[in-house]
Amino acid sequence: MPAPTPTPRKFLGRLSLPERTYLSDALRTETVGGVLLLVAAIAALIWANTPLSGSYGSVRAFHVGPAALGLDLSVQHWAADGLLAVFFFVAGIELKRELVAGELRDPKAAALPVIAALSGMAVPALVYVLVNKVGGGSLEGWAVPVATDIAFALAVLAVLGTSLPSALRAFLLTLAVVDDLFAILIIAIFFTSELNFVALAGAAIGLAVFWLLLRKGVRGWYVYVPLALIIWGLMYNSGVHATIAGVAMGLMLRCTRNEGESHSPGEHIEHLVRPLSAGLAVPLFALFSAGVSVSGAALGEVFTRPETLGVVLGLVVGKTIGIFGGTWLAARFTRAELNEDLAWPDVFAVAALAGIGFTVSLLIGELAFTSDPVLTDEVKAAVLTGSLIAAVFSGVLLKLRVRTYRALYEEEERDEDQDGVPDVYEQDDPGYHLRMAALYEAKAAEHRKLAEHAGAAREDDDGPA
Repeated sequence: MPAPTPTPRKFLGRLSLPERTYLSDALRTETVGGVLLLVAAIAALIWANTPLSGSYGSVRAFHVGPAALGLDLSVQHWAADGLLAVFFFVAGIELKRELVAGELRDPKAAALPVIAALSGMAVPALVYVLVNKVGGGSLEGWAVPVATDIAFALAVLAVLGTSLPSALRAFLLTLAVVDDLFAILIIAIFFTSELNFVALAGAAIGLAVFWLLLRKGVRGWYVYVPLALIIWGLMYNSGVHATIAGVAMGLMLRCTRNEGESHSPGEHIEHLVRPLSAGLAVPLFALFSAGVSVSGAALGEVFTRPETLGVVLGLVVGKTIGIFGGTWLAARFTRAELNEDLAWPDVFAVAALAGIGFTVSLLIGELAFTSDPVLTDEVKAAVLTGSLIAAVFSGVLLKLRVRTYRALYEEEERDEDQDGVPDVYEQDDPGYHLRMAALYEAKAAEHRKLAEHAGAAREDDDGPA
């Protein structure tokens, strides 16, 4: 008897209801944060390119903090090392949740987005290296175009008025989560200076205490916040980039739900901290990092200097080709079938949207060229230029399919029986059809009653006449 043919895995299929609910809540906050990020970036550009530019530089360079603890840092430094630790803390929780309860928990299901994300990081780096090998530029910025900024991408969607189906939004979020993981590893491995092993050991002990308190069920922000600040300070003084402390603490939180829990501790803390990250930490980082010269000469150099051209082409070309090519090849080799409601051009459009690399790209640009402030600003201008081109390019592609997306989105959101669960998730439930039949009967009875009242009113009007 021949073996049964295995059922092809569905790619970009419908999410489970809990996953869709979590995704909607998370992306709603990120979208608002993305709009604030755009506002902060525009404000930084205006501030740095007007007669007030001197004050912008002065504020950015102003030092504050306890020098005795090695933390007498500039405002720009505090934004990059301090505020972004909050961003990476949330990224750590996202990654943990994806690994234990989300799209990455099943290795077979995770293969496609992971391969897509890895190829979407490798190809931009390769593009950067090739451009700089040919042009004789510096290879130190190879990691600048590798990361996707999910908040910026969602802000672009909000501005365009494009509501992507949940499967495409989940694919974009998973890409960004995997991007963040490997960007963290890149920062830890390639941008760590001389190590202070005493401070590093202290940070490790602090993380062990953090983990032990979590396992013992100790609660109270007044315990964890001071401990987190101590761990962050020790990590900063160790020579390892301080944002790694945020990631490590995020990964320690429990993100699976016990019986009777509506949310895991990790999901609860993420719900509390994400608005702080998206609404304050990241926009402030953008305000003090995105202020670069946008004169005609500066923009011209973006497309002539190999380091900056490599960043632009890495974001726009490398990201798109890497993610789309990796996804297509992985689907072919795993025999995954694309959701029949979508098409490969939809994947291509999302791949182009992932070319928006803002927050982490700016951070890596600062770390890669720290000894050359002029080149640092030029690379930042290249990040802004590449992200803008990717936003416009992907926006055009997404607009071509906006009617399809809107129809799919509305179908996912439809809840005619108003029970809080979208109808598309209930159609296989016999109780759903009984509820819908009762609902339609109630509506029909209401219409009949209104018609009877209308008829009676007409008779009353005709009577006296």
